[in-house]
Amino acid sequence: MSFDTLQEKIIARKNPTVAGLDPKPEYVPAHILKDCYARYGETLEGAAEAVYRFNCGLMDALCDVVPAVKPQAAYYERLGWRGMEVMERTIAYAHGKGLFVIADIKRGDIGSTASAYADGWLGGAGVGKERLGSFNADCVTLNGYMGSDSVNPFLDVCRAEDKCVFVLVKTSNPGSGELQNVAAGDGLVYQVMGDLVEKLGGAVGRYGFTPCGAVTGATYPAELKDLRARMPRTFFLVPGYGAQGGTAEDVQHAFTRDGRGAIVNASRSIMCAWQKTGRDGTDYQEAARSAAIAMRDDIGRFVNIG
Repeated sequence: MSFDTLQEKIIARKNPTVAGLDPKPEYVPAHILKDCYARYGETLEGAAEAVYRFNCGLMDALCDVVPAVKPQAAYYERLGWRGMEVMERTIAYAHGKGLFVIADIKRGDIGSTASAYADGWLGGAGVGKERLGSFNADCVTLNGYMGSDSVNPFLDVCRAEDKCVFVLVKTSNPGSGELQNVAAGDGLVYQVMGDLVEKLGGAVGRYGFTPCGAVTGATYPAELKDLRARMPRTFFLVPGYGAQGGTAEDVQHAFTRDGRGAIVNASRSIMCAWQKTGRDGTDYQEAARSAAIAMRDDIGRFVNIG
């Protein structure tokens, strides 16, 4: 499930977007919460089951519109082990729907710890004579600011398992410039990181991209344009569209001239679209689908997916 696979799914749906699955219980429609709390009580188990049902309903509605989903681990970790079980179940359900899964974990460690994270999220754990899959995501996000030895263990697994990673390069948050835009040698820190990511990836696949992608925020279009020029072999994950202020005109700079090599994220604007319809969430699937289609069409005004 490398970036070749993701690109093919994008082309098939004519849609370079990923739906974030970052659900707090308060994002879940009341009728789902009521049913789960009636069965499990107002407990972590009840909240986790509600999140899972919500996720499944969203994926049912979106699987023929978006090529990928991106569950953010923090929203599952906050529910303890029950939440992490739900993340594992969510990934499995997404695969059953033909969706590419980017596990947004932003791990950043070195040595045997990084290898253990890579095994858990992308590869598998050795159990007796068998190697058993754990979370089995197709791709993960990483914080590579500890250097190449925080990324290489993941890339080793990627090459063995045909998977991929996105490494933070220029992030969408307002404070990113405090470090990422500081001078470093003849350039800036984010440029140094971009150059490192471009180099670490190694060989390219059918569409010209290495297994080492980059997170590049839509909220900084000038830097986004700069990074695309510096990183022609790198696939981009682009947060910051919509609520954070990034526009379709901004995100066009993430793509190559043939409209490839990038995927744009939206989370709450799709998950919580039902909160704007006045129907108490009974229409959450239709609302999410409409929001995803509107995002696809908005970006399509500036990016031609060939």
